[in-house]
Amino acid sequence: MKRSLIFICLSFVIVFVAGCKKEMVVPNRTIVTTLNSGNWVQSNGGRNYTAAIDMPEIDNYFNDRGGVLVYISFENGTYEQVPQVYNGVSYSYITRTGQIVLEIQSSDGLGTVTPPGTVKVKIVLIDSV
Repeated sequence: MKRSLIFICLSFVIVFVAGCKKEMVVPNRTIVTTLNSGNWVQSNGGRNYTAAIDMPEIDNYFNDRGGVLVYISFENGTYEQVPQVYNGVSYSYITRTGQIVLEIQSSDGLGTVTPPGTVKVKIVLIDSV
């Protein structure tokens, strides 16, 4: 009887311990930077502008496996996620090793655009393991 009780208790312990899973939490990284109107480079006769943000945190491995979220604040610290259309201007971005490149163009793709004044850019880097 004692052996049966010990066996049952030991079985429960093994089942519960084997069911435990060790989880690894990898925190994201948030970087806030400022773009001035002079940071934008014109192309296509004023239809497109780009602004590159140096981001040494994005290496080849991260660029292939990590995630990037970009937000822009035009005023008052309210951030809007990119891609975004704001006042008829379409904002998008691409990532490449060492950089994030913001791109703007007219939302209809036909007209010229004026780069925004000073804007804050919030970048969230999400590691993947």
